[in-house]
Amino acid sequence: MLLKRIVMGKNVIIIGSGNAAMSAGIASLETGANVLMLEKADEKLAGGNTKYTAGAMRFSYNSSEELLPLLSNPNDERIGRTDFGSYTEQKFKNDLLSFNEGQSLSPEQEYLVKQSYETVKWLADHGVTYEPIYSRQSYEKDNKIIFWGGLTLAADNEGVGLHDMELKAFKRLGGKIRYNAGVTDLITSNSTVTGVRIGNEEIFGDSIILACGGFEADDQLRKSEIGLDWSQAKVRGTPHNTGDGLKMALKLGAKRYGKYDGCHATPMDLHMKNFGNLEVPPKSRKNYRKICYFLGVMLNADGNRFVDEGKNFRNYTYAQFGRAVLEQPKHFAWQIFDSKVFELLYEEYRTSDVSYVEANNLEDLVKKLDGVDQSKALKTLNEYNHAVDMQSIFDPTELDGKCTNGLTLNKSNWAQTIDTPPFRAFPVTGGITFTYGGLKVNENGCVMSEEDVPISGLYACGEIVGGVFHGGYPGGSGLTSGAVFGRLAGFGAASI
Repeated sequence: MLLKRIVMGKNVIIIGSGNAAMSAGIASLETGANVLMLEKADEKLAGGNTKYTAGAMRFSYNSSEELLPLLSNPNDERIGRTDFGSYTEQKFKNDLLSFNEGQSLSPEQEYLVKQSYETVKWLADHGVTYEPIYSRQSYEKDNKIIFWGGLTLAADNEGVGLHDMELKAFKRLGGKIRYNAGVTDLITSNSTVTGVRIGNEEIFGDSIILACGGFEADDQLRKSEIGLDWSQAKVRGTPHNTGDGLKMALKLGAKRYGKYDGCHATPMDLHMKNFGNLEVPPKSRKNYRKICYFLGVMLNADGNRFVDEGKNFRNYTYAQFGRAVLEQPKHFAWQIFDSKVFELLYEEYRTSDVSYVEANNLEDLVKKLDGVDQSKALKTLNEYNHAVDMQSIFDPTELDGKCTNGLTLNKSNWAQTIDTPPFRAFPVTGGITFTYGGLKVNENGCVMSEEDVPISGLYACGEIVGGVFHGGYPGGSGLTSGAVFGRLAGFGAASI
């Protein structure tokens, strides 16, 4: 019976080959469809933005027991002394709400939360395995390893591993993929999408799934939709996410949906290579990110602090602060630390190719801060040091309330005096990961028209789905969203 369904199943064409596309492909194949995946890039650069990520996936769970079936090594000796806590659906919803700029949860956000654990478990059933993010999401305290921020697991070997495991599952189920096959147009007949064009070649199918990313790699779209500052953004991921699927869908009358002037961003090494760097191993690739600002302060070209570095755990602030850095004068900032926190800085601050300056006193340090008003910078640092609450105890495992008092812009948590040499400063700019604006899909993943009716034969998932993120982003939600809406679109496109 299964073989008959495969032979007689729908022909599904998927545009793209990242996490969302792979999830859609696996779901369609499960339903008995014949699936052809068309990838714009060559095999080396295939996978959209997935390979550039750290592979972290945010999802709801009620206890450590729910995590064990997902782990590649549940017998790791650290598991027994690890406190993973819980991350309930309500906590996930609250985190999303904190970025919604006063808006209630969208239907897409509700669906993301509800399906998050089930989808991650579903991928695990297809051979995707995970490991605890010990090095970035936990601290040791009283011989216990305590996770914070609701983000606990990442795919083995990070984003590259996630792509490889999903691709293996896709092929094992019978899926086919073509590289160097950039789709240039959609074919329609009687208001139904019936196929795609690759130049002069036409390929027909019963359903088409757009899973080809947002528009973050298109300079003109970034400027017109997000703002002029974004022409200066470093693109963290693939150069191929230029909004192709979005343009084709809008041409057919699809509905614009979501926050088009919003995007996922993060502070990045000022001197990073644009479009990331797949030449280096995945564990080294994240060295371009600089997200330990909560352990120090950030100064702009005017020598001023411009964000509350300790507002919340970095999971909940780095997307907003990446934007804030880019929108500063000259589009950069310096992150400043003293030696008290060097051991707490993530590995990307300690690699051989990291950009930083060092000095044994603050006066000499600020002289090395290129592009900065040095006198104002020194004044800002001194004022900050005098404003630190010396009574509270520093504790990076929680919102410790160790703050500054009396400043125009106070630091809410983890405020320590910057007074122990040597001092280091790291230059950063804003890196863009993906865009928030996209298309509206219905409960089956079908793309909706401007008249709010489904466009027959056309489905979408991944970055191109609007309404999932608004004013910010809790870390790890992007990959989960791709998988959740990929699975939805895959089942919808293949349904008989």
